[in-house]
Parts: sequence; C-alpha cells; structure tokens
Amino acid sequence: MSDLPTSVLKRVLEVEPMDTEQEVVEYDAMDHETPKAAFIERLRQLGAPGNEQGRMLDIATGPGHIPLQLCDAFGSISVVGIDLAPKMIAMANRRLAESPHTGRIDFVLGDAKKMPFADASFDTVFSNTSLHHLPEPRPMLAEAWRVLKSGGVLLIRDLYRPADEATLEKIVAEQTTGSTAFQRKMFADSLRAALTPDELLYLAREVGMTNIEVVIDTDRHMSLQSVV
Repeated sequence: MSDLPTSVLKRVLEVEPMDTEQEVVEYDAMDHETPKAAFIERLRQLGAPGNEQGRMLDIATGPGHIPLQLCDAFGSISVVGIDLAPKMIAMANRRLAESPHTGRIDFVLGDAKKMPFADASFDTVFSNTSLHHLPEPRPMLAEAWRVLKSGGVLLIRDLYRPADEATLEKIVAEQTTGSTAFQRKMFADSLRAALTPDELLYLAREVGMTNIEVVIDTDRHMSLQSVV
C-alpha cells in the first residue's frame, strides 16, 4: 500500500497552453527563485549533466529561466527548451538574446506530446511544474522517456493536488503573499489541475519508465525522477 499523499479533490483541468499576454507576463513576474534553485540542485544530485558537454532538454520551458541558469551552473553543456506557447518562446528568446549563452541554448516551438527529436537524444530530460497543464499526461511522459539516453537523468517536478479544499486554500494563502489576484487564481487553478503522486507514478510505469521514483519535495511539489 502506498504511503504517498492522496486527495479527495477531483482533478479540474486547465487550458493548454498558457499563452495569453496576461498569463505570460504575470507568470514571469511571479517569484520562482527558491523553487528553481532547488530544482537545479536536484538535477545536480541526480548526476546531471552527466559530462561537461551534456545535452539537456527542458520540456515546457516557459519563459526560459532554467536553461539560462543551467548554463551558468554547468560547464559547456547545451540546452534545448521546447514549449507549445508562441508567446512563451518569444519571451525566452528575448531573454536569451540578452545573455552570454546564445550559442548554447535553443528554444523550440513545439508540442511536448510529439517532439521533433530523435530517440535517445539527451543526457538529461527535465520539466518543471508543467505536467498539470496537460489533460492527458501519458504522451508527454512517453516522449520524455523516448528522447532520454539509456542511463540518463530524468526529473519531472510538478505540483500535486492537495488533500482537500482547506489544505489547498491554506497553501495558496501562504505561498501568494504579495501576489496579484490573477496570480493567486493561476496558482489555485494549477493545484486543482495537478495529479496526485500515486497517479503520476502509475502513469510513468504505464508508459514504460523504469528505475524511477516519485519523491515528495514540499507541501505542494513532487518529483518523478531517476533513482540514484
């Protein structure tokens, strides 16, 4: 019997992708620094990037924060970021143009459920808080596994659905101090759209992933990751 957190809340889907001007601007303005730093540290703990020239893939890269920070942190790696939202890719490319990493990062407009990459193309495949946007997560999980090299590092971090409505409201209140009403609504909607840890682990195994686990990171984050 699993001891992973469960929920009595029904999953309520969000619209895919996040691509209105308000969504892009307000999402980019939210404070993601602490979760991003923790995410990059987890990649390091799992063994990414594998080697100095490791090739990494960011699925649903959004405004491109993490690829830029990874290039700051890791030697001579290269990173590809893919996203379905044209406005997100446009913002990521504007940020890239102002950085010293223009030769090491490519932002690609494309669908995570059918990616234009060959099998076993990447040493590390990751995604940060994007899985809950997908009504049907299996194709994205299958694609992530397909393009990952054998023995490579996988890290898919996402929100997980709170145990009940009171817990959801508590998390939103605690985590959105100083946020706009629109940002608070986006966060609450994302929590409602998230999977539970058990659901994520079941789907990962269903698409053929092996040597993986689901780890509870915080009161709202979980990680589907390679077993060290």
